[in-house]
Amino acid sequence: MIEALTHSPFAEVALLLVMAAAIGLFGIALRQPLIVSFIAVGLIAGPSALDVVRADAQIDLLSQLGIAVLLFLVGIKLDVKLIRSLGAVSLTTGLGQVAFTSVFGFLIGLALGLGAVTSLYVAVALTFSSTIIIVKLLSDKREIDSLHGQIALGFLIVQDIVVVLAMIVLSAIGIGAAAEGGGQGGGTVMSVLVSGVAMVALVVLFVRYIADPLTERLARAQELLVIFAIAMAAMFAAIGDFVGLGKEVGGLLAGVALASTPYRETIAARLAPLRDFLLLFFFIALGATLDLSLLGTHVTGAIVFSLFVLIGNPLIVLAIMGAMGYRKRTGFLAGLTVAQISEFSLIFVAMGVSIGHVEEDALGLVTMVGLVTIAASTYMITYSHRFYALFEPVLGIFERRGTPREPYDAAAHRGDRYKVIVFGLGRFGTAIGMRLQKRGVTVLGADFNPLSVRRWRELGLASEFGDATDPEFVAELPLSQADWIVSTVPIHPTGLSHEDTRTTLIQLTRAAGFSGRIAVASHHPRDTEALFGAGADIVLEPFQDAADQAVDLLCGAPEKERTEIPEIRTEEKQAS
Repeated sequence: MIEALTHSPFAEVALLLVMAAAIGLFGIALRQPLIVSFIAVGLIAGPSALDVVRADAQIDLLSQLGIAVLLFLVGIKLDVKLIRSLGAVSLTTGLGQVAFTSVFGFLIGLALGLGAVTSLYVAVALTFSSTIIIVKLLSDKREIDSLHGQIALGFLIVQDIVVVLAMIVLSAIGIGAAAEGGGQGGGTVMSVLVSGVAMVALVVLFVRYIADPLTERLARAQELLVIFAIAMAAMFAAIGDFVGLGKEVGGLLAGVALASTPYRETIAARLAPLRDFLLLFFFIALGATLDLSLLGTHVTGAIVFSLFVLIGNPLIVLAIMGAMGYRKRTGFLAGLTVAQISEFSLIFVAMGVSIGHVEEDALGLVTMVGLVTIAASTYMITYSHRFYALFEPVLGIFERRGTPREPYDAAAHRGDRYKVIVFGLGRFGTAIGMRLQKRGVTVLGADFNPLSVRRWRELGLASEFGDATDPEFVAELPLSQADWIVSTVPIHPTGLSHEDTRTTLIQLTRAAGFSGRIAVASHHPRDTEALFGAGADIVLEPFQDAADQAVDLLCGAPEKERTEIPEIRTEEKQAS
């Protein structure tokens, strides 16, 4: 039956999609990223198992288009303004992690008996972390706006720039090596460099004179804007491949050409599902080329490199951030985000194989490391707070006294008296704080988003930067003087973790000696009984409470005095 289906390329692709959906569903049940499931599909469909992959040309075409779209989306995020805004911590941590990981990875490769070139390729591949996976996990945990989340995003951008530069260098080296046999290597490399300069000049002219007015007209029809973006990615990838720079560099330049337009976020959002769909075929093609019988020869190397990535990379980031003056908790949580390699690692080594620098077994080794580290790091990031609580006693050596990079000091308010301490400074928390202040109630706010803390201070409210799940931070707050603890921290169930910030906060405040009353916000009525059972005195239901007030107004009840918050409303309007 299976053999009959695979005589038709369409039927084969359909079979692979069904397998991807089934195995992906199983992977989600195990809380694994889809990359792991997609590679597993390739392994199962490949020659080592079912051996049903026959439409190599079609799958390879979709795979290459997926890589072009992936690099396009990387390029569209590399806005010049964004790159300029990278702080010293992102640049230093990103470059430092790349440098240290490359050096130590190279030495480990040599110690394992790998050749110098293979060790270099593997070492560089180990430096890249998966932006897609990290952003997804941090977004699911609602930590993308936290300090460690922002730092992680910063050095991920640095890593993306490094991998792009590495691919450009690799493309030039590959062209030069291919031309050596004909005796015109120097001229060929020079022509590639000239072509590269010409493409960059074309991008600059496009950005300067064409990008904004063209995308503004295209945006009138969203479908046309998406088609144009795909066309840009494919066209530049084809041109890059024709002149010798490679499809990857061409796709990246296409993204850079649209990175400064006001519609880049719309384009990126619309193309993300297409990227995921096309990358499915890259990972299937990758898995199908791997011979499981040969992978056994690299088990020892895969274990050693995986442990280095899972333990060594986070320690490198933790040490760098500690030396720069960040708290051990911030460094630890940011460091966990680099405890895996990325899809770029596989693409980078695959380019080395195509050039002839390394053998296919090197790609198999890196793939095994990718499977192990991506699978393990998913749990490490998901349960990062529990891991920190476990290792916190031995992390003191990574923290400088005074932590100058985190100036917010909750202990500074220890002598002050605040009747209410609000955790979560979003719209609901800010509205509560403003109304309490207007009634003469002293209030202190706390949030792990630096922007929210700054906005509260601009509104004339006392606020501190910190995480509600950090025992040290909670213990330093002036809890003994407070009458109320209010938590408006949003909870968004993701299926990844069963941690509830609200119940954790209740436990931490009680353990720190707080004897007042606790109010927590809930958007789901089913949580009410559980929160009361956890120790909450009041459960606030914003939507239900707003509906009750609306009904009172509609039924003729006197309207209560309102407190306007123009700054927050303006911010929300601009964001939308």
